[in-house]
Amino acid sequence: MRTTLDIDEQALDQAMKAAPGRTKTAIINDALREYARRRRVRRLVAFRGKARWLGDLDELRKRGRR
Repeated sequence: MRTTLDIDEQALDQAMKAAPGRTKTAIINDALREYARRRRVRRLVAFRGKARWLGDLDELRKRGRR
């Protein structure tokens, strides 16, 4: 999808230097994916300590060995 954006040139230049050989489009797409991933992780971290797990970790470990 094509979109016109007003992007911080300094931030884009820094990103281009950090990922040489990448296109602007690739860098922006990577940044969007990373942003979404971090937001999902934040939501998961918010659940820490709020749910009880009733499984048997030792049993799960035994099942994984084949």
